[in-house]
This record gives sequence, C-alpha cells and structure tokens, in this order.
Amino acid sequence: MIARLRRAYRGMRLGTRLALGLGALSLVVFAVVGTALTTYMRDYLSAQLDTQLAQAQIAQSKSIADYGTLSGKKYYSWFYAVYDVSDGRPELRRSEDPADLPEDVDDFTALASAQSAAHTELLRTEHLSGAGTYRLRACQVEPGVILVSAAPMEDIEDTVGQLITIQVVTFALALLALVVFGRRMLRRGLKPLSDMASTAHGIASHDLTESAARLSLRADGRDGGPEVDELRTAFNTMLEHIDDSLAVRAQAEQRLRRFVADASHELRTPLMSVRGYADLFQYAAANAPEERDRHLARLRAEAARMGILLDDLLLLARLDAAEVEAPLRLEDADLVELVQHAADAFRASRPDHPLTVTTGTEAVKVRLDPQRVRQVLDNLLANAAVHTPPGTPVSVEVVVASGAALVRITDAGPGIPPEDQERVFDRFYRVDEGRSRDRGGSGLGLAVAQSLVRAHGGRIELNSEPGATVFTVRLPLDEAGLPGVPGPERTAV
Repeated sequence: MIARLRRAYRGMRLGTRLALGLGALSLVVFAVVGTALTTYMRDYLSAQLDTQLAQAQIAQSKSIADYGTLSGKKYYSWFYAVYDVSDGRPELRRSEDPADLPEDVDDFTALASAQSAAHTELLRTEHLSGAGTYRLRACQVEPGVILVSAAPMEDIEDTVGQLITIQVVTFALALLALVVFGRRMLRRGLKPLSDMASTAHGIASHDLTESAARLSLRADGRDGGPEVDELRTAFNTMLEHIDDSLAVRAQAEQRLRRFVADASHELRTPLMSVRGYADLFQYAAANAPEERDRHLARLRAEAARMGILLDDLLLLARLDAAEVEAPLRLEDADLVELVQHAADAFRASRPDHPLTVTTGTEAVKVRLDPQRVRQVLDNLLANAAVHTPPGTPVSVEVVVASGAALVRITDAGPGIPPEDQERVFDRFYRVDEGRSRDRGGSGLGLAVAQSLVRAHGGRIELNSEPGATVFTVRLPLDEAGLPGVPGPERTAV
C-alpha cells in the first residue's frame, strides 16, 4: 500500500506535489495552533471554575459556621459534603438534601482526608460514577470542619468540544481552499517551466543530423519571477550555444567535403599526368628513344609535385593533431638570420621581383623550429611573387614590439579583394580560380603557414588594399606562448 502511494505520488505533476506538500505543512501548523488554542481555552475555563468554586465556598463556609447549614447557598447540579474531622479521620455529616451528595462519596472523603493533612485548599478533577466529570475543592470551614464542593465540568467540555468542532471544520475548509487555489497558483507560476519543457520537446523533434540543422526555438515570456527568468536565460543561452555548435559543425562538414573534393581533384591532376607521361615514356622507349629522357623528366616533375602536395597535407594533419604529436623541433634561433636566408633564396628564384630587407643591427633570438619558420617565410614570399605582376617590389621587415617578434612581408601588388581576405587561409582556396596550377600552386601555402605559426603560439595578420598587401607574422619572444596557443587568426582590413 505504501509503495503504491509512493508510485502515485511520484507520478503526480510538480504543481500537485507542491500543493500537497504545502497542504501537509499547513495541516501540521493547523494542528499545532488548534491544540494550543484548545489547551488555552480549557485551562482558562478551568481557572474560571476554580475561582467560582472558591468564591462560592467563602459564602458557604460562612453559612455553615453561622447556621450549620447551606440553605440558600447552593448551585444547580453541584455536590456538597461537610466533614467533621477528629484525629485526622473525616466523618461525613448527614446532608440536608440527598441530592447534595453523589452516589459514591469516596472521592470526597479522600480529598477531605488529604486537606486535613495538608491544612490548605485542595483542587482535583474526578469522574464521579453516574454523574460525570467534576471539579472538586476542599477547604476548612473552621477547625475540625471541612467543606468539599464539586462543580460539574460538562459546560467546559461542551465549550471545548464546540471549539474543536469549529476548528476542525474551519481548518478543513481552509486546507481545502489552500490546496485547490494553491495548486492553481503553483500551476500558473510553473507555467514558464512547462513552456520550457514544450520547447525542449520541440527541439527533440528536430532532425539534428542534417548538416544545415539550426535551433530556431527559444523559451519566451517574462513570467515566473527572477528565479524562473534566470533559468530561462540559462536555457536560452544553452540553446544559443548548441545552435552555434551546430553551425560550426555544419561549416566544418562543408569544409571537410570541400577539402576532400579539392584534395581529390588536386591529386587527380598529377596522377593523370603521371599516367600519361608513363604511357609516353613506354612509347618513347620503344619507338623514340630520343624523347625518353624528356618524358622521364616530366614524369619525375609530376611525381615531385604530387609528393609536395602530399607532404603539405600530412603536415596540416599533424598540425591539426598537435596535442597528440607536435611536429616542431624547438630551439633558440636568430629570426633575422632566417629572414636573410629566405630573402637570398627568393632573390635567386624570383629575380623579376625586387626585394628589400629591413632588419635591426641586433639579432632577434626566438625559440622556434627554424625549418618550419623558414617554410612559413618561403610560402609568404612565394605568395607575394605568384600573385603580383613581374617587377612588383616586395619588402621584408623584422621588428620587436609588445613582447613579440614581427616579420612584415609587403608587396605593392593589386591587393586582395575584401570578400576574399577572410578565406585566403582556407585550404585549397585561390583568389583567382582561373589561375593555372603550375603558376598558382595548390592553394595550401597560406594554410600551412598559418598552421605553423599557430603551432608556435603566434598568429598571421593580413592587411590588404590596392597597392599594399601586408602579411605580419607575430611570434612570441617568451616561452609562455608555446606551444600552440593561438591568438586571433587574422585581422582583415
């Protein structure tokens, strides 16, 4: 039975359970208040009866002392007994009226005996056989004479019973009203929670497996007080976070699909070239030996190009998993020296682009991977040469500012359109989609440079406008920025 009640209670709605709990608490409060009030009323009425007994016995004692009788000093339904005491033994006098004594006077005699020994007025409540509950009082009329009077307590019991009845009825009605109206008020107060539950159910009905899935539902309203408003705010904040996470996931999936498609396309081109040159090499070996070396060179060039592409993809994968396997070999190196070496290589391979290098007179010691930072510099310089016409000047500057070493690579080319500046670091992205792969590269150079700089705890900033495109490599001078604590990825202007 108890287990069934527990299951039924657990199955109730929160508003009903709160209303029942409030009702149970109110019932306890009503019981305490009713008990205290009833006890006080009973004691108050009993005290009044004791006072009435004392006042009546004063007049009765005087009548007994003067006339030896209680004539004219009696109350309806009261009992009276007069005892003569000798040697501590009370003897009952013959009553003037048989109705003055109850059927059993043992309680009267016992009280008279106790009073003679105590020599003071005594009060007791006794149940007299055939008469009911009475309040007994014994007092000394004169030496050797004791009066015992008994007043009925029926009126007190009736008054207390009526008071209890009124209390029970009143408290029951108040409890019923409290439960009924309290439940309605609680349901109204908890309605915002029900609305949030409905919102949650609505979200559960959404298909979140779709890549473009978004959560447009929010918990609205301003009812419920500060606590519910705080919960609603936290609930909506959580939904915003989930919605943003879904958007990021959708973008990541789109980038992954685009990356796979672009990687497949980029690999397909050299593979087709390798296959074609292999067939030509086989044909030349059999029919035109003088063409064999040329086809073999082209075959090797395509294989090398495919190897570079695969190396870049492998490096990006390792950088993405830097928390598992850091692809850096850090050591203290001179950044100025690395820039000078990169500049010399650029001048040798790109003589059609004049290069200016500006560095201080002192070395700039930075803890880095020299090979990877050199790769970053080569990629940025190559990017400046590939995307600008011949004769465009390029400059490199090394400065130290705000606890970081800065390398600024600037070209005076046409600049990067604003709509492309946010995507130039994406993998396989080209500003000019029509540019040939032989001239424009695979589209991984800037992505590799960005990932390598981030792995060093730095960032690459981009500022571009017609006539001036500046890539700024920012590397931390202290070890606190290592490894791989990325700052903002780029600043586009």
